Amino acid sequence: MRYSELLIAAALVAAITAAYVTMTEATGVPAAGGLVGHLMGVIGFTLMLLTETLYSLRKRAMRRPRGSMRAWLRLHIVMGIVGPYLVLLHTAWTFNGLAGALTLLTAIVVASGFIGRYIYTAVPRTADGAVIEAQELTLQLAALREADAADPTPATDAERRVHREVERRIRRLERQMAALRWQRRALATWHTIHIPIGMAMFVVAFAHITASIYYATLLR
Repeated sequence: MRYSELLIAAALVAAITAAYVTMTEATGVPAAGGLVGHLMGVIGFTLMLLTETLYSLRKRAMRRPRGSMRAWLRLHIVMGIVGPYLVLLHTAWTFNGLAGALTLLTAIVVASGFIGRYIYTAVPRTADGAVIEAQELTLQLAALREADAADPTPATDAERRVHREVERRIRRLERQMAALRWQRRALATWHTIHIPIGMAMFVVAFAHITASIYYATLLR
């Protein structure tokens, strides 16, 4: 299912929201420094860290990789939505100082992630989710064009059907080549924006955590 990860993330967000609303009606908005607030923050931040690390490790796994790239991407997207949402609830809707800066950066990273997902899904891929390389497409296209040129004037109905099928496959491969060229340019631009903002977000997050521990725990 093409959008299954978004449906899973939406279902988890809905469940978390229902539990949060039930809690706020009973005891009020959980304070960011309280037990529930801390728990949401810790779980959310942990999911955000795993979002950045697990998928990257899978992409670099050359020997005995576990799971397909498509499955890991779906997990990456689910954690990348649920984690920031828990961090948002952790703020208790107070966005001053580092918390405000962190919330803004997190929102930008999540929005950028949706753009990255669109770029990713626009590219021709294998059943495993790996990108079909330009060289492979070029070889396939050259072979089909050679087969098409070998019989430019089909005489029988069967030959004409084969000829039309070959032309259809040629057009499809040409579209895939164009998509691959566009993806390479778009992904390079996206990385130059997404990665620095993501790094800044984690720097601010660690600064926020350090300050929270210092002021809320050590100075008590």
